[in-house]
Amino acid sequence: METKSDTVDTIRRPTREAQAPRKTQINPASLTSGGQVSGSPTAVVYCEGNFAKIDGKTANGLVRHSQAYRILSVIDTTYSGQDSGSVLDGAINHIPIFRDLDAAVAHEAVTHDTLIYGMAPSTGRLSTTDRGVVLKAIELGMNIVSGLHEYLGDDNEIASAASERNVSIRDIRKPKPSKDMRLFDGSVAGVKALRIAVLGTDCAIGKRTTATVLARALNAQGIKTVLVGTGQTGLMQGAKYGIAMDAVPPQFCCGELEGAIVEASKAEQPDVILIEGQGALSHPAFCTSAFILRGSQPDAVILQHAPKRAHRCDFPDMPMPTSSSEIALIEAFADTKVIGVTLNHEGMSEAEITATIAAQSLKLGLPVTDALARPASHLLAMVVAAYPGLTQRPSMAAI
Repeated sequence: METKSDTVDTIRRPTREAQAPRKTQINPASLTSGGQVSGSPTAVVYCEGNFAKIDGKTANGLVRHSQAYRILSVIDTTYSGQDSGSVLDGAINHIPIFRDLDAAVAHEAVTHDTLIYGMAPSTGRLSTTDRGVVLKAIELGMNIVSGLHEYLGDDNEIASAASERNVSIRDIRKPKPSKDMRLFDGSVAGVKALRIAVLGTDCAIGKRTTATVLARALNAQGIKTVLVGTGQTGLMQGAKYGIAMDAVPPQFCCGELEGAIVEASKAEQPDVILIEGQGALSHPAFCTSAFILRGSQPDAVILQHAPKRAHRCDFPDMPMPTSSSEIALIEAFADTKVIGVTLNHEGMSEAEITATIAAQSLKLGLPVTDALARPASHLLAMVVAAYPGLTQRPSMAAI
């Protein structure tokens, strides 16, 4: 039977007054520590020509954090022979990068359980070269995990090869049948956990990474937190609750997300539910942020922004919005408040990060931090400042 804390509703709602890598070293320990589970299936992540780039965001996320798979190596000729953590964040993580699948397999005493397609190309489709790698992995007896919009399980050649070798194909973005999907019914209003959405000013800007760091920091503080995934990488990493939003028919997007949040609330009885953002509310190429705001009905939003990014990802003629314009749009669109801003420090020096945090905080009247380049405690403080009741009451899980 579900139990609820009598003190949950005493938390005050906030009021407000008027990740591509960089070359300087950061400390991502707040994210990577304990990020892989030793008993999980082993995997090699294929990311040819895209590791540590925007289109390699799936591979980038998996080497930083993975509960569902134990990542043994990455494939990318560009960085062959290097450590993926050093390339990505300037800190060794002991996950090597190899030039091809043969080299990755030869490095291990046993064959990897799984090949993960670690790229998110704008086309959403498999190239001819990539197809060859997938077929070779199947021939070696490896299961395949893909987040492409093109479903590999529906590809006759790939599906036949997998059947012959008795291996599985996991298409992360393939939705369940429409008959099994749910419409929004307003039940999210009955969720007692504080709901915080991590949105951004662009796609591939670090929303999932920031949400992961924050979830870990809150849980470490004894504030039980569940992260609801909304994209292929979060689900690959092992998010227990969530959906691939951009693969769900628009009619069901709000309801499916609402269902994931309600399920997480009932099963986990958390204090906080974090919702991973997708795209950007202001971005004309995406509608997922609108669905996330409608479906999750968040109490608060944390906004991720890349100050040095000149234009939208994959849209060179489309200038980036400012953090202040995105905040105004979010707060006009939904009954919520932005409680802080987090930076994607791509292209920024350490001095620029420090200066930007100070300038943005002064301009916006909000706390500003960087989830990877600054201690996770700063991100935690952002939430606790808006909701001091989180640290002044027992966890719902203990009641």
